[in-house]
Amino acid sequence: MFLLSKLVWIIGQPLSLTFLLMLACLVALLFRWRSAAIVSGTVALLLLFVSLYTTAGAYLMQGLEARFPRPAADPQELSCMIVLGGGFEAEVTTARGGYEFNAAGDRFVEALRLAQKYPQAKILVAGGDGSLSGRYEGDAVIAARFFAAFGLGADRLLEDGKSRTTFENAINVKEILGDAGLSHCLLITSAFHMPRSMGIFRKLGIDVTPWPVDYRSPGNDTLEIDFSQPSQNVQLLSTAVREWIGMVGYYAAGRTSALYPG
Repeated sequence: MFLLSKLVWIIGQPLSLTFLLMLACLVALLFRWRSAAIVSGTVALLLLFVSLYTTAGAYLMQGLEARFPRPAADPQELSCMIVLGGGFEAEVTTARGGYEFNAAGDRFVEALRLAQKYPQAKILVAGGDGSLSGRYEGDAVIAARFFAAFGLGADRLLEDGKSRTTFENAINVKEILGDAGLSHCLLITSAFHMPRSMGIFRKLGIDVTPWPVDYRSPGNDTLEIDFSQPSQNVQLLSTAVREWIGMVGYYAAGRTSALYPG
């Protein structure tokens, strides 16, 4: 399942689909299949235009981010928090050490803030090496260095350094929480990733409170043409499409409580 999910995403992201359609167009031209070449080339250009020069990505992202609104205030008490991996540049940190964040680094910044406010709370970091090669440090390993640098003792940390997918995160988290006698934790992950995560946790009967962070959209986008930031537009669309592929795939496999949890 892990390998399949990686391969589906390599093929299914917008720019990969555009390349494959253009390749199909070229093959059709070589074999003089004029109609097929026109269709594949036109679809490729339309997909590329939508990806680069529209707000489709931001529009889809804000829908995902709105499914689980963040609570208006911090909890009165907090015994534990679960931080899903994906916030560190694993390849860079493996080579250089330290703890280099990527765009999802807010997950660990928020966990640090809460850990300082609630000194009794345990932090469970769920995330191993999710690469195909398996050569890099996972988020659980990197997070231990990050939290230690800010004075959090190892006794406050629980680690799942083996999981490679969100489903594996949840499976391992359930076991670790049971062994530690913990329940009713906060679930900290990116807002766009929260629907898929909550669907899986609900399916496995893990009682958590969603605590979304790392918002990528302002929340009031409309579908329109946007020539100002093509690289950001395609990144937002790729992220949103990836989440939808994940939700559909997990729902088909019976691994989530609903197609579009909310």
